[in-house]
Amino acid sequence: MRVTLYGRPGCVLCDEVREALRALQADLPHDLVEVNIESDATLLARYVEQIPVVSVGPYTLRAPIASSDLRVALQAAASAPAAANAVTPRASAVRVNRSLLFISRHWLAMFNLLILLYVGLPFLAPVLMRAGAERQARWIYKAYSPLCHQWAFRSWFLFGPQAAYPRALAGTSLSPFGVATGLDENDLIGARAFVGNAQVGYKVALCERDIAIYGGLLLGGLLFAGVRRRLKPLAIWVWLLFGILPIAIDGGSQLLSAFPFLSWPARESTPLLRTATGLLFGLANVWLAYPYVEESMGETRALSAARISGAAGRTAAGG
Repeated sequence: MRVTLYGRPGCVLCDEVREALRALQADLPHDLVEVNIESDATLLARYVEQIPVVSVGPYTLRAPIASSDLRVALQAAASAPAAANAVTPRASAVRVNRSLLFISRHWLAMFNLLILLYVGLPFLAPVLMRAGAERQARWIYKAYSPLCHQWAFRSWFLFGPQAAYPRALAGTSLSPFGVATGLDENDLIGARAFVGNAQVGYKVALCERDIAIYGGLLLGGLLFAGVRRRLKPLAIWVWLLFGILPIAIDGGSQLLSAFPFLSWPARESTPLLRTATGLLFGLANVWLAYPYVEESMGETRALSAARISGAAGRTAAGG
């Protein structure tokens, strides 16, 4: 049975708990692993105001810790199923914990990088089209086709006179899709297949709203890096009001108007509205979820750092 004692040099209460554990060794045999919280910044920040902290099996004790508390915790852990006290082989355990520590420290950068790649690659497709690498560009369009409708009248365009070509129903000052391309604005299959040309430019492989959503996730992730330990999760009602409701109204009203058996008035959103509602949705999701992810990753950092420090301590003691 392993017992982990978190402390630091000069901690009188830690010394008292160590002596109490030694006194219990005869009745309740255990392997004591001492972790100096000053060996890792994460451990120091987490436990500096709580030491001594004792972890045994599923139980955690924090100062002040009486000898009777230690006995009860050791007895409870000793009576737990053997699997609960099983220890992974040391070498593999250290490797696993080092990997977990790396991920928990850099999860935000990894998230942001993945989102950047996901939202950035669709812009490469029109660049390749312009450069004459049509085959490679179509690989990108095809890769994103299961993920987005790719209708040209709801997509951004590069290298053309306009950044977008909405349907005439949208009522914008931009040249409508049908006029600019000569295609039927109600032909959804044709709008999906149309990637652009030298006259109107070439479309991005994700639609306007998806670009805004993932752009909002990326922007929110970059902003979160500066406030990650201070930002509280967004209240659910605020998330629903500002994150969900605008995009639901804008997208839902379009969808309802597409059903001929409903008397819903025909409506087509604009590039600006799709961008605004998508951006709000992405930012709201970051504010709602990332503080919880950071809290969870903080716990993982502390646990992994403790295990690595404890393993190092055992190695030094055995050497």
